[in-house]
Amino acid sequence: MMAADDWHIYTGGVVPPDVTRVRIHESVSVIPAQAFHSRPNIEVVKCHDGVKTVEEKAFFGCYFLRRVIMRGVTEVEHGAFWYCEALTDVECGKLEIIKQSAFAWCESLRSIDLPSAKIVEMGAFSSCEALTSVKFGNELTSIEGLAFYRCTSLEQITIPLKDGMITSDNIFERCENLNRVDLVGGVHETVAALELEEWKIDMKDEIDSINLFLPTTPAGGDGYGGKGLAVLVWIRSVLNKIVHYKAEHHRYLKEATITLEHALWKKRLSEINVPERDDKEERAKCRVKCGADIVIKNVLPFLELPPFTFEGEDEAGE
Repeated sequence: MMAADDWHIYTGGVVPPDVTRVRIHESVSVIPAQAFHSRPNIEVVKCHDGVKTVEEKAFFGCYFLRRVIMRGVTEVEHGAFWYCEALTDVECGKLEIIKQSAFAWCESLRSIDLPSAKIVEMGAFSSCEALTSVKFGNELTSIEGLAFYRCTSLEQITIPLKDGMITSDNIFERCENLNRVDLVGGVHETVAALELEEWKIDMKDEIDSINLFLPTTPAGGDGYGGKGLAVLVWIRSVLNKIVHYKAEHHRYLKEATITLEHALWKKRLSEINVPERDDKEERAKCRVKCGADIVIKNVLPFLELPPFTFEGEDEAGE
C-alpha cells in the first residue's frame, strides 16, 4: 500500500522491490521473519510504538537502509539487520533483547544508545567496523561471546558494574582501538557519599585504572582474552572494593549513632541531676526521653549511602 507522501505502508505480505521508505501499519506489532529480505532500495523504516519484535532476518541484506525508527521494539531476533551496510541511525530506546548477529556487518553504524538493553547475544554487533561508541544502561545483565568481534573502530563503551555480566572474555576480540570503559548506575553516587576521603580517592583510582592500561592491552584472539579479560577482571576488582567500603561505611555509621545516643543521654542525665547510683529503671526512662531518636532521625538520612545494591554485598555481611 502506498501513502500519498510516497511511504509504503506495510500491512504484511510481499514488499515491492522498488520501495524506498516504509511505514509499519498500526495493525502490525511483529515484523515477520524475512519480511524485507534483500530489498536493497529501502532507505528508511518507521515503526509505530506498538511494534514490539523484529523477527529473524527481517531486514537481512537491505544494503541501502540507513535509518530505522523503532522506539517501542523490545526484541530483535537473529540477523534481523544483518548486512545492512548503510545503516547509521537506529532509534531503539526500549530494546531489551538483541539476539545473535542482529546487527552484524552494519558497517556504517557509528554509535548506538541502548538504555533498556538486558541481553546481548553472540556476535550481535560483530564486524560493525565503523562503530566507535556503545552506551548501555543499568538494565544490562548479559553480553555473550564475540558480541563486538572485529569492531575495529570501537573506542568507548558504557556498561553497568555487574559481575557475571560478561559471559566470555572474547567479547572485544579484534577491537584494537578500545581504550575507554565508563560505568553507569549507582557506583559514582555511592563513592561520593563514602565516609572517608581516602576511601573516595582509592575508589576513584580503581575505577579509572581500566582506562590507563586498556589502550595498551592486546585486543585478544587465538584463545587469548585480551581487552575482554581485562574488563572482566577489573569489574570484579571494583565490585570487591566498593562492597568492602560500603560495609566499612555502615560500620562507622553504626558506631557514630551509638556514640551520639550515649552523648545525648549523658547530657540529659546531667541536666536533670540524675546521679549514677540511681536505679537502672530511672536512667532507662531518661535515655528514652533524651531526644536521641529525634536527632538521629533527622541527621542519619544525610549520612546514609544511596540505595543502590552491588553484587556480592550479602557475602560481605551487609
